[in-house]
Amino acid sequence: MAAPRGVPPLRVLEEALGIDLTPGGDAPEPVAAEGAYYLEQVTITEASEDDCEYEEIPDDNFSIPEGEEDLAKAIHMVQEQATDIQILEQKTVLPSRHVVHEAIEDFLCNFLIKMEMTRTLDCFQAEWYELIQKGGTDLKALGNVPDVYSQVMLLESENKNLKKDLKHFRQAAEKAREELLKTQKERDFHRMHHKRIVQEKNKLIADLKGLKLHYASYEPTIRVLHEKHHALLKEKMLTSLERDQAVGKHIRYKDKGIPHITEVKRRNLESCLCQISGLQTTLKNIDIGHIQVPVIKVGHSCEKENKSEGPTQKCLREAREENDNKTKMRNERKDSEFPTDMQPDPNLSACKENLCPAKFDYKLNNIFRLHELPVSCIVMHPSKDILVSCSEDRLWKMVGLPKGNVLLTGSGHTDWLSDCCFHPSGNKLATSGGDTTIKLWDLSKGECMLTFEGHNHAVWSCTWHSGGDFVASASLDMTSKIWDVNSERCRYTLYGHTDSVNSIEFFPFSNTLLTASADKTLSMWDARTGKCEQSLYGHMHSINDATFTSRGHIIASCDARGVTKLWDFRKLIPIVSIDMGPSPGNEVNFDSTVGTMHSQDTPLVN
Repeated sequence: MAAPRGVPPLRVLEEALGIDLTPGGDAPEPVAAEGAYYLEQVTITEASEDDCEYEEIPDDNFSIPEGEEDLAKAIHMVQEQATDIQILEQKTVLPSRHVVHEAIEDFLCNFLIKMEMTRTLDCFQAEWYELIQKGGTDLKALGNVPDVYSQVMLLESENKNLKKDLKHFRQAAEKAREELLKTQKERDFHRMHHKRIVQEKNKLIADLKGLKLHYASYEPTIRVLHEKHHALLKEKMLTSLERDQAVGKHIRYKDKGIPHITEVKRRNLESCLCQISGLQTTLKNIDIGHIQVPVIKVGHSCEKENKSEGPTQKCLREAREENDNKTKMRNERKDSEFPTDMQPDPNLSACKENLCPAKFDYKLNNIFRLHELPVSCIVMHPSKDILVSCSEDRLWKMVGLPKGNVLLTGSGHTDWLSDCCFHPSGNKLATSGGDTTIKLWDLSKGECMLTFEGHNHAVWSCTWHSGGDFVASASLDMTSKIWDVNSERCRYTLYGHTDSVNSIEFFPFSNTLLTASADKTLSMWDARTGKCEQSLYGHMHSINDATFTSRGHIIASCDARGVTKLWDFRKLIPIVSIDMGPSPGNEVNFDSTVGTMHSQDTPLVN
């Protein structure tokens, strides 16, 4: 639409916007209706881009939305922008908002709501609004609640929150204390095992040094024997030549009718032959690896050797003779025989099954401080109020109950003690330790009566046979051994476990053995043949101990994760599994008085 002829453009803008833009504000002359507007065809040609120049207008986020283009609004927005800029330049600080104090009636209502006093709140509101309606009280004179009460309410709320936080912190501290005690127990347990390993390592180092010195002491003897060997070979050759010559002479003399060789020469020849055969046997033993050299007793040469015998040869000869005497005495003793018809336990007839529920109201009665190092084992006498404790200080002590007086102290092991067991009669004691030995003690004399040696590593456990003639031991060297007390020798070595054998026990009044191993298995052995009859699988960690009930129908075992299992001995299947972890179970036993099982979960016995 184009502007009509004769009409100025400003007037057209005023009519389009509906405002008066005339400076004087005078009304314009009216325009006649006829011929005010007309239509005209205009052709718009496309301008060339080269003739137009464009200027980019920055966008200050004050653009007017499309469809609302109004000059007045545009001017108003520009003025507000200028005002804002001026305020920012002057950094004018706006006045703070006035704090309105809480009214008394609002304070009381909030207090009653907070205390959950709903009936009192209803009564107060009814009387308060009734008083307002009557107009008998000047509300303005009451005023507002002082700031002190508001601050007291805020402090009370903050105090309550702090008490809640304090309670949570106390619970966290208690939990942390329990975790600390648990960690300390585990630390003590691992420290004990570390000490044992260090002791075993030092023992191995000392054994290696001793073996090196032992072998070094044999080197001069072997060298001398080699020299004697070469010298005797030469003498043998010469003697064979002389013998051939003597035989030739004998034949010639016989043919000529001359008497035979004299008896003296014949004896000398026989002695030389015996000497040569003895030397050949000695050299054969040296090649095989036997160090013991038999004494050759041949005429004058033997006397000559005894005269030139040094201190080392003398000690070897005496030790050999002593060993031969011991071996001869052992061979003369007969082996014990395993009983074929085992009688049942006589104590079972006296023990009746207690059907009453078990009461575990145990209390600490007394504390006995007997050892300087941790205690590894405690056993009770089969018939008397006496207990024996073994410790890592290489001692065992017999204590009378209930006073705790020490009756006997045994020393003889060269390393820590691991286990002990009473003889069925109660007059003997078997102990095992880290020195790879098992010792038998006569309690009436307080002396060691016998020592069994044969294991390569520390012995963890020992047990007596019900007949009292055999002792069984379990060792770190993955084997178990059955020892004959009468013949003083090892009858059988039980092979089969692939890791340390931690526990061993005879079935009550039977020839069956039960072993528990770190290879996570239980094995049952026939002591008469030394063969494994059955193995039980089910534990996921190293088994530390296993035992029978007095009736012998249930087996209990515990492992390094605190899991205790009960097994049916007749069916050889697990009955129940009890998880008491994560602390390890070191020992498990049955209480014959109530027919229940007790498990020791603590890593140390204090």
